[in-house]
Amino acid sequence: MATSQVRGVEDRMKELVEYVARAIVNEPDQVSVTNETGPDGIVLQLQVAPDDKGRVIGKQGRVAQSLRTILRVMATRAGTKAKLDIL
Repeated sequence: MATSQVRGVEDRMKELVEYVARAIVNEPDQVSVTNETGPDGIVLQLQVAPDDKGRVIGKQGRVAQSLRTILRVMATRAGTKAKLDIL
């Protein structure tokens, strides 16, 4: 896959994670998403306020797992891999 196509997918993933995170946290101004592309695919790092970490992870990790599933589908369709780290 061309680098420009991966970059576009990477940007869409970043926007999606940021949108969802801002919608569920109490302090949306403290949401930050950074992304890196490496040999293992795209790595997105989501950083939220310490009090909001539980909201982003969800009960039994369901919210985080759902986000990861959506990212994995987007990445697979683009021919790459994706990983979400919650900091």
